[in-house]
Amino acid sequence: MLAAALLTACGGNTQPVTAGSPGTVAPGQPLQINGAGATFPNPIYSKWFSEYNKLHPDIRINYQSIGSGGGIQQVTNHTVFFGATDGPMNEEQLKAAPGIMHFPTVLGAVVPVYNIPGVTGELKFTGPVLADIYLGKIKKWNDPALAKLNSGVKLPATDITIVHRSDGSGTTYIFVDYLSKVSPQFKSDVGVSTSVKWPAGVGGKGNEGVSGLVTQTPGSIGYVELIYALQNKIPFGSVQNAASEFVKGSTDSVTKAAAGATIPSDFRVSITNATGAGAYPISSFTWILLYQDPMDKASGKAMVDFMHWALTDGQKFAPDLGYAPLPANVVMMEMAALDTLKAS
Repeated sequence: MLAAALLTACGGNTQPVTAGSPGTVAPGQPLQINGAGATFPNPIYSKWFSEYNKLHPDIRINYQSIGSGGGIQQVTNHTVFFGATDGPMNEEQLKAAPGIMHFPTVLGAVVPVYNIPGVTGELKFTGPVLADIYLGKIKKWNDPALAKLNSGVKLPATDITIVHRSDGSGTTYIFVDYLSKVSPQFKSDVGVSTSVKWPAGVGGKGNEGVSGLVTQTPGSIGYVELIYALQNKIPFGSVQNAASEFVKGSTDSVTKAAAGATIPSDFRVSITNATGAGAYPISSFTWILLYQDPMDKASGKAMVDFMHWALTDGQKFAPDLGYAPLPANVVMMEMAALDTLKAS
């Protein structure tokens, strides 16, 4: 699958992270730092960890793409040194992991992908229509609500097969956070979490699993991070934003979604359904999770250095992989926050 291929190609570790190994070093061997979590940023994290290792051969960062829910759980249990999530930890999760800090790394888009035989063009969706599809209320591709949005497109009278994530997922969090803002029924029936009870559909593990299911299933719809749609050449639609514009997910439209955001000091912020012209409505930051006072100081020092690199030189790799670089004001805030980590 895409993420595994990228990991292998970029020198990442696709092996399971073993319990009790948040960071290890053997005599004469590189320091190994283990992390786990979101599949959403996996392509750029694989690239970053590979590039950083070229600059620092004595440090190897291993990352397991298991979903945001798994990343939060493993960093909470100290099974790994750092976690990664696309949905900020809630208050209950933070109580279970006191001292965890959120560090945004890049911005990305979650896009609606589909596999409709005979339809290769860009479909238009509104938030309420996407919500009704995932609620199981819109069951056919030629439903009047879809046909009205896509006049001139010959939509088939076939059933819609809904594909969603089966694992705890930040990509899911971003998607349902948006749908809950535009559909009161979706908010009440499904709600916002990294793992929700879907009224209908089949589940795939990771962005890779959803991409694969949509590719293999005629008549299906799913939601994935932008890079997975681009790399797998899956058609994806534009979504109507708060300014009533139909906007397609791109680095430019994600940057516009972040432009007007007010960033809190703990960096836990939602930018879905952002206002402003040209903003893509299903956009989000993605975060690396680090303890402010890590037990392993050597790994802590190395991760602080890595984060400084990722937030500066590393940002140049974002656009080619379908992500938007962080705004300069966010980078400045994060640099100050990194200075509070007790890594020595």
